[in-house]
Amino acid sequence: MFLNWFDTAPRRILGLVAVTCVAMLAFGLYLQHGPAKLEPCPMCIVQRYALVLVALVAGIAAFVPARGFLVASAGLMTLFAGFGGFVAARQSWLQWYPPEIASCGRDLYGMIETFPLKRAIPMIFRGGGDCTKVDWTFLGLSIANWSFLWFLFFALVGLVLLVRQLRGRSMPRHALAT
Repeated sequence: MFLNWFDTAPRRILGLVAVTCVAMLAFGLYLQHGPAKLEPCPMCIVQRYALVLVALVAGIAAFVPARGFLVASAGLMTLFAGFGGFVAARQSWLQWYPPEIASCGRDLYGMIETFPLKRAIPMIFRGGGDCTKVDWTFLGLSIANWSFLWFLFFALVGLVLLVRQLRGRSMPRHALAT
């Protein structure tokens, strides 16, 4: 039943993905600026950018009825979600197995302003002391763990959309209009 939605209402699914991403971004901003006052680490910022890209691709694809655009958007969404999931998995790994010598890293903008890009990008993924710190948990999972699970879900949704569209399943005309 659920897989039929990928054939009959792919644009609605993409709209739900976009709304979910926006809600997650809003929650992240609440954690940053609300009572918790959590400061995002460089890896958290990269995950936010990946989430913004997933939301933009899914949101735009939800409004464009062309089948070719849907296929390209599903592929891009899978790619961006996979990248975000990789960063979240790396941060989760750093949280579970912190390095022996943890140093507080610079913020993302400070790294990019101070170092050339080819040196700043590895520094972001290396993670500093801030990236290993677990400030908030829900049901025993950190923000990075939850982020990984959501990116995995978005990547799977994009992959299922991509595969079902490439298999040549004909979409009813009303599915493109919804």
